[in-house]
Amino acid sequence: MSDATHDTPPDRLSNDPRSKFHDEALLERGIGIRFNGSERTNVEEYCISEGWIRVQAGRSLDRHGMPMTLKVRGKVEAWFKDTPTETETAAD
Repeated sequence: MSDATHDTPPDRLSNDPRSKFHDEALLERGIGIRFNGSERTNVEEYCISEGWIRVQAGRSLDRHGMPMTLKVRGKVEAWFKDTPTETETAAD
């Protein structure tokens, strides 16, 4: 793999281990999400190409005891937290 693929997060990622989009190694590395211009820390799943994130809906649980989530549409940006962002490199 080239270095570019190591610095680009996947198009879709989930923190639910039952999902086919779950990748423990990437989650351990740390992913930052910016949604509609503001950084979010409560994202359960995201998809950049389709433009949505899933966030927990309060304390509500489904019938399996898992948190209920809402899909919110908008502009999604993702980056690895262990690599400097464009704004951090511009400040140096």
